[in-house]
Amino acid sequence: MKAVRITVLRKQFYEDLAIRFLREPPSECSCDFFQEGDVFLYTGGAEMPAGFCPWAWIDLYRSVSALSCGATYTPWQRSEGTSVVCCSDGIRPVTFLLETTTL
Repeated sequence: MKAVRITVLRKQFYEDLAIRFLREPPSECSCDFFQEGDVFLYTGGAEMPAGFCPWAWIDLYRSVSALSCGATYTPWQRSEGTSVVCCSDGIRPVTFLLETTTL
């Protein structure tokens, strides 16, 4: 089993969707759980890395665990052992880079 480094690539906020769909749309509101450049390490099992958003973990766990067991996402991804995924918040999505690594 391989470790997987999880890096926050980008945080987005879709103000038009917030205005249209949220009961009380904020003036500005990207995810406040993560900062771009944050790095987390998954070392196996179903345990979420310390300090990780539980909702995002539910979204990412399938891809993280697959990579740690040797799955590949080529030819879709350019590099072996990597994947770019995001959380399922449609108004404040966060995009992550997953990379297998050795401990």
